[in-house]
Amino acid sequence: MSSSTKTAVRAPGGTGSAAGVLSLLERFGPQDWLVIGYLAYATLGVLLAEPSPARSAALLKMGALFAWSALGVALVRASWVPEGWLRAIVYRVSIYGPVQLSYFFFRDVLPVVNPGSLDRELQALDVALFGVEPALALDRFVTTATTEWFSYFYFGYFFVLALHVIPILFFSRSQRILGEFALGALIVACVGQSIYMLVPGFGPYKAMESEFQNAFPGGLWYGMVMRTVESAGALKDIFPSLHTAFPMFISLFSFYNRRRLPYKYSWPLVFIYSLNIVGATLFLRWHYLVDVVAGLVLAFSAATLSPILIERDRARRARRALEPLWPEYNR
Repeated sequence: MSSSTKTAVRAPGGTGSAAGVLSLLERFGPQDWLVIGYLAYATLGVLLAEPSPARSAALLKMGALFAWSALGVALVRASWVPEGWLRAIVYRVSIYGPVQLSYFFFRDVLPVVNPGSLDRELQALDVALFGVEPALALDRFVTTATTEWFSYFYFGYFFVLALHVIPILFFSRSQRILGEFALGALIVACVGQSIYMLVPGFGPYKAMESEFQNAFPGGLWYGMVMRTVESAGALKDIFPSLHTAFPMFISLFSFYNRRRLPYKYSWPLVFIYSLNIVGATLFLRWHYLVDVVAGLVLAFSAATLSPILIERDRARRARRALEPLWPEYNR
């Protein structure tokens, strides 16, 4: 066992003291603070809402996610989970799982935390800043072909995420690639979903329903999109557009790593795919243009900050002989 591992294993013995707590917290990484902070913020938001049965149910859900993540990360950083594949899996699930599940809970959480809607304000911002509301401008182009085209790409958002998140998070052996991608993706998710609680809205499809002249015709991909939104969507999650932020962050990450496989060949395809996803959010009336701009800002911010933060943390860990930022499968 390496000297750094010995140091990591010995330290938890004193976690009952102030020095032990500080030693444990020293081993936290930037993604640990981000995820635990986000879940604490979301739980507090529910806690401060008006008492009601819905608030009690939402508080139970968010509190459980916060406890899951905080406990899982603490056990791993304290080396109380056996080294190797078990520690690696427990850590990855504790960091990513609660963030992903929190989105599915937002259908119940958002109306409790912020029951209002800022649709009219967001639409007014579109007109004031850009002189147009894209959803209305694109209404004249609604046909079966255009609807199916953009519905395919809108639904393809889930494929883009799955093809990157799962392989990198669970199978990447590069601490740099894993660290930068995971932190960037978590910045997009945690910051974006935090803002949902501050800026709720339904989107043009509902807020401006009477102003559209053309209804979307039925189709295979459009039907799949509608069923997915109706069954799993958070419904008031529009600002910023994560359908914009996630694909564009992945595009930027792929471009920055274009000298490595598979990004050398995949980045142009991912970029083109992402542009169509962004267009789909406007064409299908899910988002205002200001939502998309906010999503682009979030994507660029995450892609810029994550390499800087990860490099600093890796250097800090090397100086202090700490275990890797992401627990590895092999000893």
